[in-house]
Amino acid sequence: MSRIGRVGATDAGGRPRSGVGRAPRPAPWRDATRSLSAPIAVVDLDAFDANAADLLARAGGVPLRVASKSVRVRHLVRRALDRGFASVMAYSLAEALWLAEDGVRDILVGYPSVDTAALVRLAQDPVAREAITVMVDDVSQVALLERAFMRAEGGESAAVSGAPINVCLDVDASLRLGLGPLSAHLGVRRSPLRTPEDVVRLARATERTGRLRVRGVMFYEAQVAGVPDGSGWRNPGVQVMKGLSLRDLARRRPAVVAALEDHLGRDVLVNGGGTGSLQQTATDPTVTELTAGSGLLCPTLFDSYDAFDSRPAAFFGLDVVRRPAARIATAFGGGYVASGPAHASRLPRPVDGARLLGSEGAGEVQTPLRYRPRRSVPAVGARVWLRHAKAGELMERFDQVRLVRGAAVVDAVPTYRGEGQNFG
Repeated sequence: MSRIGRVGATDAGGRPRSGVGRAPRPAPWRDATRSLSAPIAVVDLDAFDANAADLLARAGGVPLRVASKSVRVRHLVRRALDRGFASVMAYSLAEALWLAEDGVRDILVGYPSVDTAALVRLAQDPVAREAITVMVDDVSQVALLERAFMRAEGGESAAVSGAPINVCLDVDASLRLGLGPLSAHLGVRRSPLRTPEDVVRLARATERTGRLRVRGVMFYEAQVAGVPDGSGWRNPGVQVMKGLSLRDLARRRPAVVAALEDHLGRDVLVNGGGTGSLQQTATDPTVTELTAGSGLLCPTLFDSYDAFDSRPAAFFGLDVVRRPAARIATAFGGGYVASGPAHASRLPRPVDGARLLGSEGAGEVQTPLRYRPRRSVPAVGARVWLRHAKAGELMERFDQVRLVRGAAVVDAVPTYRGEGQNFG
């Protein structure tokens, strides 16, 4: 069971503590960051490195990509690679081109792109074509890639010599139950590709001209990897859904891969998994590589997984600017709400036992925090620490992140935003 399954089960550094009623310890880096202006973001390197080692162990020797969208700090993407991650899954083609320029040699773009300028840049650059694999799930996306190649050929023909553009086919990994009007779709709405026939048909269209080459397929089982367990026995419906999903994939994935490899006459890359499903996906012999990213930082949405121990590694600090009532301290900033369905689970969470106000939540400029009786209420000028609900999204709010180890700040590195990079 995850070690931080409920608020208050960890100290302010995100580490497990015993005695739920005991006051939490302050963040160990509190004193070291006191002179730094807030809002401030920190990443605990001890937790980050331990999480990286845990993800690699859970992958069981299957090569593991770091999902850059869950990090969005180039220094930390490199840190994951240095610790054993094999390659990168980018979320934007423009981002992949930027990372390739920085020397990253194997980048799988996890989502289709219709960025014409980026597609032409890819077609014009033989080094980038060797390093980057783009994602498609529709013949219209294939047509865009073909047009980009033709535009590149219309400019400098020498620039498009060499390898074709590598393409990965995104296959729907959701669970579908029932028939007709009584059917249910469990999982995200990603790809229209589902059957071996769907995949082979698109592969045939992709390789028709020789400008594009199918490198492999991706199955992202979001309903397993991205759905908290809810502490297992307390949410048996989640366990049943995950079990059915994994059994469905164990049947469908080999069938799709076999049909594709038979059509192409060669082995293909098969990507799968996510932070919440690494162990299960790694057991499928069809899968050649896995992807994870959120597990490096362990935001609050990963507090209730049974499959692994969550070690929070990313935090942000806000300064208290007013005390409007006896049990309320109001901090400056903090309105860093995560994407996804509008729900309280997407709000940041204080780590000192405080609660957001239901009437205000996390505010654009100020965030009121309510403290229970017998809890110390921070004074004006004090700093409070919170965790974001999702991983990399926090870094879009900061130009730099302080890297801490124990009680010390050991470095300050730019986020994507701090490097002037905005990939959406």
